[in-house]
Amino acid sequence: MVRLNKYLSSAGVCSRREADRLIESGRVTVDGVRAVPGTQVGDGQIVRIGKKVIKSGNEKIVLAVNKPAGIICTEDMRIKNNIIRFLKYPRRITYAGRLDKDSEGLLIMTNDGELINHMMRSRYGHEKEYKVTVDRPLTDEFIEKMSGGVRITDKEKGLDVVTRPCRVSKVGKYTFFIILTQGLNRQIRRMCEALGYKVTRLIRVRIMNIELGGLKPGTYRKLSEQELEELYERAEKTENAGTGGIT
Repeated sequence: MVRLNKYLSSAGVCSRREADRLIESGRVTVDGVRAVPGTQVGDGQIVRIGKKVIKSGNEKIVLAVNKPAGIICTEDMRIKNNIIRFLKYPRRITYAGRLDKDSEGLLIMTNDGELINHMMRSRYGHEKEYKVTVDRPLTDEFIEKMSGGVRITDKEKGLDVVTRPCRVSKVGKYTFFIILTQGLNRQIRRMCEALGYKVTRLIRVRIMNIELGGLKPGTYRKLSEQELEELYERAEKTENAGTGGIT
């Protein structure tokens, strides 16, 4: 027997917290009986959200994907070149954290709603590493300002914030690595623009303990058991730290 919210999360429907909201709304039934918070589900029982039967998702799929530039992170199938259609994976999966259309590199894609929900919470400070190329020679001043935090603004979107301090290291005349612990929209591009630089290429090379490595653009791989174990271990630790041990 497992708790119903965990069952729905494992099936890739949503996170546990979102599952609790669904259950409280009265939309979820088990063997035709309206479920309540704390309901347990066993083998052979039929779980529905409305009229839709939710099959057990015991197999958690977690993929590392190398997204090419030009592919859009959206589930809207009406949009050309969306990541779901591009990948053509046989099971329902989605992304845990976006990359903008012009950026490339590592995406984590999964059917584990709880993992997605966790990874997208910026307060946990998960590291994401990028290799960035710009249009002008890098200076020590640029590296220092990028590292210390940059004020980025967008009047249309109501954005006015100083980015968190981060680690930046120069690796070439025009190229640097940057490790962020937050995920503002187009953050690196905005930071560079604020300092008079334009990004010409941006590649995400790492998310937490998962590295892009030699994965070719447009391809994917399943995470190894060791990678998965560490990824979930980190997720559990930061979840407990962020909620006082309550999950």
